[in-house]
Amino acid sequence: MASKKEKSLGRGIDALFAENGVDTAEETVVDLTLADIRPNPYQPRQKFDKKGLDDLAASIEKTGVFQPIIVRQPDKTLERYEILAGERRFRASKLAGKTTIPGIIRDITEEQMMEIAVLENLQREDLTPLEEAEAYDTLMTKLTLTQAQVSERLGKSRPYIANYLRLLGLPKAVKDMLQHNELSMGQARTLLSLKDKTKLVALAKKAVAEGMTVRAVEAEVNKLNGAAKKLAKKPAKKKSPFLRSTENQLQERFGTQVSINEALNKDHQGHIEIEYLSNDDLNRILDLLDIHLD
Repeated sequence: MASKKEKSLGRGIDALFAENGVDTAEETVVDLTLADIRPNPYQPRQKFDKKGLDDLAASIEKTGVFQPIIVRQPDKTLERYEILAGERRFRASKLAGKTTIPGIIRDITEEQMMEIAVLENLQREDLTPLEEAEAYDTLMTKLTLTQAQVSERLGKSRPYIANYLRLLGLPKAVKDMLQHNELSMGQARTLLSLKDKTKLVALAKKAVAEGMTVRAVEAEVNKLNGAAKKLAKKPAKKKSPFLRSTENQLQERFGTQVSINEALNKDHQGHIEIEYLSNDDLNRILDLLDIHLD
C-alpha cells in the first residue's frame, strides 16, 4: 500500500530517465509496503555484498531510508511494484525488519525499465566482468541494439564491448570461476586464446589452484597452442613484422584470435582466420564487419 509524503527527489539517476523521455518534474514520494515490491527482473547485478547490506541495514534501522527508491507499477489496478533503482535499500530495509520504504512511482514501459536498469548499473555499480558482459548482451538482444549503438550510448570503444561479450562464450564452469572472482578478466581473456577448447576448463582450474598470473596463463596458452601446431604438422612460413603487427591489430579490433597465413609461394597469397566461440560470438563479429544477414 502507498501513502503520500512530502516531495523529495534524489538526483543521480534522473539523467537516465530524462534520456528515456520520462518527465520527473512533478513527482511525490509515497510509503510503499515492502511486501508489494519485487526486484527488477532485468537487474544485471547478481551479487550484493553481505557486509555492505548488513551495514546499510543497521543504518536504516537507526535512521531510516533517506533517499527513496524508484519503482514502476505494471498494472495500475494492483498495488504491485517493480524496482527501477534502489534494490540495495530495498534489501537492507527488509533485513532491518522494516515493513515500508519511501518510494517514487514512475510511469515507465517495460522496455524503458530494462534499458534504465542496465545503464544505471553499468554506470554506478561495481559489476563483475560476467555481469557486465551480460548487461551488454541484454541491451543488444532485448532492445535490438547493435554493438556500435551500445558502444556509442555508453561511451566505450567497440573492442572494449567486444572483449566483454566474448566472455559469454566461455564454458559454464569457467564463467562460474569468473563470477566468483576466482578468475580475473585478464585471465579469462587470455584463456579465450586457447585453440584446443577441450583443455580450457582444466587450464582455468589450474590457474585458480596455482594462483597463476595473467602472464603465466598466457605462457601456458602459448605452450599448448604451440603443441597443437606441431601435431598438425603443417609447414609454417616465418611471418614478417608487418603480418604480426596486422594480426595484433585485427585481434584487438575483433576481440578474438586472428591468424594471417601466407601461402608458400612468391605471389603473397594467403588467408585470414577469425576465430569465434559460438553463434552469438559469430554474430558479434559480423556486426563489427557491418554484415547483416536476412
